[in-house]
Amino acid sequence: MVAATPITDSRLQALASQVGDALMAQHLTLACAESCTGGWVAKSLTDIAGSSRWFERGFVTYTNIAKQDMLDVPPELLARAGAVSEEVVRAMSKGCLQHSRAAISLAISGIAGPGGGTKDKPVGLVWFAWGKTIPADALKLVSARQIFSGDRDAVRRQAVGCALQGVLRLLNESA
Repeated sequence: MVAATPITDSRLQALASQVGDALMAQHLTLACAESCTGGWVAKSLTDIAGSSRWFERGFVTYTNIAKQDMLDVPPELLARAGAVSEEVVRAMSKGCLQHSRAAISLAISGIAGPGGGTKDKPVGLVWFAWGKTIPADALKLVSARQIFSGDRDAVRRQAVGCALQGVLRLLNESA
């Protein structure tokens, strides 16, 4: 479990600026698919003036139906693995790329709490996936799992920070 590290608004703004600078430097755009963060990543990115040059769009797919409708996540995958799973965030990231013009994607699904957790999927569990289509005929997906501590706000805030850091890692591989 990752301790509730205080992630301030200024830290999120700094990470979002770094993401924007890295995307601009590589002439790329980003799209995101969010569940438990409810659009917080997109908000953090679009708080940056000029972000329309590198942020292409965001999907808030809070329900399973939204994941199916907007990102083509197969219903049988959701039924088998559950919305908070590696398989589903990878499908979300892939769907995000397929339904946007972005070359980079990120996807998040988790259990922010205070309820909803189980023994196998506790409150604080968040799955991430990042994708890229560089070169254009290739798809690379990377995924990660974190368990954050703290209240609902702390879990979501830490997830946003982790998601942005993952984009930076993916872009540093491409540079």
